[in-house]
Amino acid sequence: MNMENTVNSQIEEAIAQFATEGRLTAKQPYGNGHINDTFLLTYERPGETAKRYILQRMNHEIFKNPHQLMENVVNVTEYLRKKAIEQGRDAERETLNVIMTKEGKSYYEDSNHNYWRMFQFMEGALCLEKVESAKDFHDSAVAFGCFQRKLADFPVEKLHETIPDFHNTPSRFRNFKRAVEEDKMGRAALAEKEIAFALARENETSVLTELLQAGELPLRVTHNDTKLNNILFDSSTKEVLCVIDLDTVMPGLSLYDFGDSIRFGASTGDEDEKDLDKVELDLSLFEAYVKGFLEGCSGSLTEKEIEMLPMGAKLMTYECGIRFLADFLEGDTYFKIHRENHNLDRARTQFKLVADMEKKWSQMAGIIEKCKAQL
Repeated sequence: MNMENTVNSQIEEAIAQFATEGRLTAKQPYGNGHINDTFLLTYERPGETAKRYILQRMNHEIFKNPHQLMENVVNVTEYLRKKAIEQGRDAERETLNVIMTKEGKSYYEDSNHNYWRMFQFMEGALCLEKVESAKDFHDSAVAFGCFQRKLADFPVEKLHETIPDFHNTPSRFRNFKRAVEEDKMGRAALAEKEIAFALARENETSVLTELLQAGELPLRVTHNDTKLNNILFDSSTKEVLCVIDLDTVMPGLSLYDFGDSIRFGASTGDEDEKDLDKVELDLSLFEAYVKGFLEGCSGSLTEKEIEMLPMGAKLMTYECGIRFLADFLEGDTYFKIHRENHNLDRARTQFKLVADMEKKWSQMAGIIEKCKAQL
């Protein structure tokens, strides 16, 4: 049996296990995600409109424990669903809806030990792949802020850590330092300036984790992948519907979600831009996101969390930079590359953004105070 037939037989095996409605009439690959394999299924129903579902084969190389991952997804989506119903809102469009297997499980393990899950397809919804205006960025901030607010009372101890130490910056720094010391590919000489830049900021790596340990920052439900394309918008009104891609939902700090959004969305350059003169923090986009995030959070953040928002942006950018740099030093084993020194270019871009944040620190703090006063 060739590879395509093998994959098709696995898909058919998985489809048969889920409690779907109607008769399957079409299946096709869907979306452009890089982690999971995703398919759109269409089911005809006599006398009713067709019903569509999303089927995914989970990447268990990255997510080592699919059971814990799906337990997180089910706990969070059921909580959001219950809140929407209690408040008279549309629970079908405010969160993902997990389709259980016929045995009542949230996933299926096939005969080749692949893990599958299914969601109800949300009709009349769209994803935006990139920020095209300050309004897009503001709206994404409202969405992730609302996600924080709605889950502010969720018992975070119920969540598993799907990727241990994902945003533990001191741990990421130790990994980076080890990569420098080992220099297994003999590349450290090519990155002397970048290594020096990263090492000079070692003292800041533990700022947020120390505040967490001291009880000055609360542990919250965090999304940990706050890109624009992880939000569904109503295709007619362009209003935010819900946050999707919950694989990395786990305990963390609100500053992680805020900071990673700024890192990715408020930079004037691409993540791997080679011309560093094109890379800086766009303060107007920073302000748009701060406004939206505070609006979405709607009073659920503490004073300390709001005060530390700029540090969240800086540390998440720095952390991403040392991850790119460590991967470059180790031989590009984690992040996919498309050219020579690609991960080094990515690290340089992140560090240029960090340096620009440091130059604009007082302006960033001023924007936080201004937006807070407008609430």
